[in-house]
Amino acid sequence: MNRLRIATKIVPKTILTNNLTCHNSYMGQTLSYKGLRFYSAAHEEESFEKLTSRYVKFFEGVDDRFELQRGLNNCFAYDLVPAPEVIEASLRAARRVNDFSTAVRVFEGVKNKVENDNQYKQYLEELRPVKEELGVLTKEELGF
Repeated sequence: MNRLRIATKIVPKTILTNNLTCHNSYMGQTLSYKGLRFYSAAHEEESFEKLTSRYVKFFEGVDDRFELQRGLNNCFAYDLVPAPEVIEASLRAARRVNDFSTAVRVFEGVKNKVENDNQYKQYLEELRPVKEELGVLTKEELGF
């Protein structure tokens, strides 16, 4: 019990005032903040069509594996399922940089993003010609 009391006395106490000056009583230093940034305040809402065209254009310009994976991470980070055009462009980019494993993982990402198996089957059906053209298989088709 005494250890807990000692530990709470050692922790510095920080007080923020209205002018955003931080007074640290433990260290005896005063830190002041110059201003605040609201990173999302100046951005406008991007429509789904603009997002789709932006990522299709991005994947068309990909020329190495790192850019492809970075673009896929950014694309799948949104709270929506990418359009089939984006998936097609990413598959073509994966084929262009000769990265079969990333192409398979694109379908894994789609499977994780959709709400149910029916939507996943619709994506697979729509992307079937591209899959056959590029020779890309899904994880299930590989036997995993």
